[in-house]
Amino acid sequence: MDNSKVRSQGFEENTMALLDSSGIKDSRDIHDDRIAFLEAVRSSYLECDSNRPPSWNMYDATFKMLRGSKSLESVIASFQLLTELNKKFPRTYLLNEAESPDIFVNNEAWSPFVLGTEGIHVEGQGSKITTDLLDPAGFASLVDGIAQDFNRTGFELGIEPLQNMLLFQYLIEVLEADFITRQILYKESLNWILFRESMLNMLLGSRKIHHKNLVKTCMAIILRRSHHQILEEDCKMSTDEFNVPLATALTEVKRRMHIAMKKFLTLIMDLDLVRRQADSLGATSRIDGTRSSALEIILDELTYNIHDLSPFLMAFSEPKWKLEVILQYLSKYCMKASVRTRRANIPNEITVDYVLSNFSTTVNAKTIAKKISSGIFQILLAHLFQACLSIQEDNCTDKSTKKIGSTLAEISKKFVFAIQNFRKTEEGLEIVPFVKEALFTATLFAGKIENDDMQIQ
Repeated sequence: MDNSKVRSQGFEENTMALLDSSGIKDSRDIHDDRIAFLEAVRSSYLECDSNRPPSWNMYDATFKMLRGSKSLESVIASFQLLTELNKKFPRTYLLNEAESPDIFVNNEAWSPFVLGTEGIHVEGQGSKITTDLLDPAGFASLVDGIAQDFNRTGFELGIEPLQNMLLFQYLIEVLEADFITRQILYKESLNWILFRESMLNMLLGSRKIHHKNLVKTCMAIILRRSHHQILEEDCKMSTDEFNVPLATALTEVKRRMHIAMKKFLTLIMDLDLVRRQADSLGATSRIDGTRSSALEIILDELTYNIHDLSPFLMAFSEPKWKLEVILQYLSKYCMKASVRTRRANIPNEITVDYVLSNFSTTVNAKTIAKKISSGIFQILLAHLFQACLSIQEDNCTDKSTKKIGSTLAEISKKFVFAIQNFRKTEEGLEIVPFVKEALFTATLFAGKIENDDMQIQ
């Protein structure tokens, strides 16, 4: 055994000894020892040039602290440490990036997930399972628990809701790091096996998870956070229980958790897209199973609960998928707006330009307005236009740009004409502020600034 390994084992033993609370009765001393442990791990593996990650036991102890500590300081510190370790020592990474990139997955490295049927191998200890690690059922239970917290009339001021939200954020960062690494290599190879073996696919493909319910729960949390009343609930803290540091942390963590939830939903949709492409190439098989795509589930939910349409689109800001959701939603009405022959100019993929063309006349707009209110349509079109702007500003992929189907100036003109035609079909139709802003921006891009012609007022 080389000297570096001996020193490493000695450091681990001394550091882990800080967590031995036998004989210690003072809770403050236990807390101080835990903080000292986290600082020791940080200084040895993050604040120096160490190429060797912490041991499995160190990772696991830090994770247990995140999940089980009753101290706000140690919960936040353990979350930050795990997050930074994940960035420096990813479980999945690329080799030979400059020449012939290949993927490497360290299957013996610590992971917060238990996704296989076998035990976890710990060096020198054989295989083991710890109850703190999450299997697919545990992950689904975590998301359900967060949803229940958000559905309460007043959000409970306590350490456990904060722990759950921080835990979820960390887990999404782990899933994202694994996913993005595989995505980079997939763009060159189109090898579906890269994603078949991804942590996200293994998680969603488990029989312990009800995929449709998981997506619906994610939507519910996103919607719950988008309502203004949640801001009021942040302030509904009992004066007897009021804890300023915890309340401040909880408000910020809730905001970040909302971002993580949207990221998780986006990752699922990205995986569905790759899987659909693999299906078309004949690369999938029975072992991949079947499940409804997140996009289909979202569309079904928004069709059934139309009052959630605008809040969801307002909250779900990822432009590529926001555009896709709206296009698919509107296509149900646009395709049936008029009788078309086989030679009709219908694109293989529905584009923004094609959708807006369906509202080019008052007759078409009136026909469509019979199926869904003009008020809903104006909001949908405004969100559609907003997504186009975001895609142009963010320089998104060519595929996203093709979904627009025309120049931004042309899209702007058609958007303005569509709103005008809807106003003609429904006398007294109120233009909501969000749509007014979109109309004003559209007039600038279309080269028409005359407010009288646009009838915004």
